[in-house]
Amino acid sequence: AVPRTRILATGGASHNKRILQVLSDVFNAPVYTIDTANSACLGSAYRAIHGLVAETNVSLADVVKLAPEPRLAVTPTAGTEEV
Repeated sequence: AVPRTRILATGGASHNKRILQVLSDVFNAPVYTIDTANSACLGSAYRAIHGLVAETNVSLADVVKLAPEPRLAVTPTAGTEEV
């Protein structure tokens, strides 16, 4: 089965629930946030680590296992997929 789509929002706008709700409704997908500063830099750092350990066949999923768990911020408003 294909996993449902989910959105991971980062940056300043991720603190605005109204913006997150619009994203959720437009894409009909739940929106998650990560409670960490500089999350874009964090993602880049994980990719860099993955590149450094590439010869050891460690997957990116294994590299990010210790990453902060995304928190559900908003879910789509019922009925918006019909609009």
